[in-house]
Amino acid sequence: MKAAPALEITFLGTGTSQGVPMIGCDCAVCRSTDPRDHRLRTAARIRTPEIEFVIDTPPDFRTQALRANLRRVDAVLFTHTHTDHIMGFDDLRRFCELQDAPLPIHGTPHVLEDLARIFPFAFDGSAAAFRNYMRADPRPITGPFELGDLHVAVTPLPHGRFTTTGFIFSRAGRRLLAYYTDCNALPPEAIDLARGVEVLVIDALRPAHHPTHLSHDEALTAARAVAARRTLFIHKGDQTSHAETEAALPPDVRVAYDGQTVTVP
Repeated sequence: MKAAPALEITFLGTGTSQGVPMIGCDCAVCRSTDPRDHRLRTAARIRTPEIEFVIDTPPDFRTQALRANLRRVDAVLFTHTHTDHIMGFDDLRRFCELQDAPLPIHGTPHVLEDLARIFPFAFDGSAAAFRNYMRADPRPITGPFELGDLHVAVTPLPHGRFTTTGFIFSRAGRRLLAYYTDCNALPPEAIDLARGVEVLVIDALRPAHHPTHLSHDEALTAARAVAARRTLFIHKGDQTSHAETEAALPPDVRVAYDGQTVTVP
């Protein structure tokens, strides 16, 4: 029997804050018939032999969960609280119902404060008696932590005047996955924590410079500094198509697309 992969990531969404196609846009990418150019807002499902969890819950989360046939969510990790990363939060209620338990919600203290302010019903205890309501079990991120069979290191990432959280997932000292969305640079700590990682998932919005996101060239430079075995671009806009972007990249750097699953043996 074939051994289960050490880690599997499914890209629930890979698009920028307005998704692709964008409302009212007639550009070639928004009109593309290539399904890889149809991008919901960025989120991911991570699965290992011991645990299954998601990173962020964008406004498209219900659609993403149905498309990926999500049946189990053991925890949720939040990178930050911008609208395109949290507004599907209440759709997590179904997993509280399926598992009949509160759902562990991991985020920095600031992220958890924001979530409790925006979705007070999930945090104030008023839903505790209702099996089918969203019941959050807040888990503040103040440093590295264990999640199932994974060690999770964290690093702050600059996102313009905001800060997001990057996650590095390891087991037995082997760096399996670094997930760096919504950032406009990789500080030295972020590079060091991810160095030599099997798979780097990184923000790469568009070819041109952007004040709060990495451009394609900036993301490629960051990937070379990290020395990842494989790199996948996410949070992509509509400036270039999937095929056009990949044609300009080296073989070890690809563009992730919605529904794609990547395994780390």
